[in-house]
Amino acid sequence: MKNFVYILTFLISFMSFAQNESRFEQANDLYNKGDFEQAISNYESIIEAGEHSSALYFNLANAHYKLNHIAPSIYYYEKALKLSPNDKEIQNNIAFARNMTIDAIDQTPEFGFAKLSKNVTNLFTFDNWAKLSVLLMVLFVVFYLIYYFTYGSTKKRLAFISAMTFLILACSSVALAFSNYNRVANDQPAIVFAKQSQVKSEPNLRSSESFKLHEGTKVQILDSVNNWKKIQLADGKTGWISSEDIRLLNVF
Repeated sequence: MKNFVYILTFLISFMSFAQNESRFEQANDLYNKGDFEQAISNYESIIEAGEHSSALYFNLANAHYKLNHIAPSIYYYEKALKLSPNDKEIQNNIAFARNMTIDAIDQTPEFGFAKLSKNVTNLFTFDNWAKLSVLLMVLFVVFYLIYYFTYGSTKKRLAFISAMTFLILACSSVALAFSNYNRVANDQPAIVFAKQSQVKSEPNLRSSESFKLHEGTKVQILDSVNNWKKIQLADGKTGWISSEDIRLLNVF
């Protein structure tokens, strides 16, 4: 009975994959023919079926870009970039899409230790930092055993220094792994989808307006109160925006 369930599950998964592949090819064909609206419909049906890939998001973003849909194009380019952060084509296309936005927001520069810490933390993902930590701990154990069973003073000293070095590096890797995890966990980017949105000083309609944002602008979510999101811009400005005016990027 279990084997039958496994086989059935495999067949369903295979059929679903084949169907999505067929839809993807049809959508690409529609895109090449200039039928961008229908191509978008096909791409979205694949996403609704549970398929997620950088190629899918990239092609969907391109179709929206062709129709001058600023917010959706940036939104899907961002999602494609999250899955393939080093893809030059995605990076180039999202730069073109961002040029269509109205809001000109300067990035707050980072200096000194904060910049160095961020750059080092971002060298690897959480999983890779964790794997490196395990490897360094294994090396620590190996060199400690060499230190313990070696009798020559010079070799013993070198083994001890090596063991302590690997231990320090292992602890540092663990710290960087958790730093990377916390950064990713607290990263809640969103794209403004409203043509124009008022950003309030407090999470209610009666409060004063802090500034306006327009479609396609990327914001960072800091907090939520009812139907309001506290956001932060790249230049450090903060305020409250209606949840209906933005769309979270981390939601699949």
